[in-house]
Amino acid sequence: MRLNVGLIGGLFMLAACAAHAEDVDCENAQTQSDMTSCAQARYEEADKALNAQYKQTRAAMVAIDKDLDGDMKGAEQALLKAQRAWISYRDAHCENYGFQARGGTMEPMLVAGCLADLTDLRTKELKELANGMGQ
Repeated sequence: MRLNVGLIGGLFMLAACAAHAEDVDCENAQTQSDMTSCAQARYEEADKALNAQYKQTRAAMVAIDKDLDGDMKGAEQALLKAQRAWISYRDAHCENYGFQARGGTMEPMLVAGCLADLTDLRTKELKELANGMGQ
């Protein structure tokens, strides 16, 4: 439970930085606060893209299930199970990644960057999955 509280606290801090990122030139961020804000903003954009792609991939799984007999259905449910497992993995991995600078001002930036990178990768995977299903 202590790990979850730390991760939640870190995410709240990152969210507070996101509003600051609107005022920062992320191509030339100079301070740790600016770099953290930019990393959080990048993660938020990656998360939006992931959510949009997930909806498309889910629709592809629903279409697959629609064409299958009752005992063969399960594509949508398998996607949901995989996505839940992936979220748990992503969050735990990125929390662990942040330990490179545990307690320091870089930790939130490392975590946000990790979240963004893994989220971008998952979006690509979901797109490939949907495309493989004819979407």
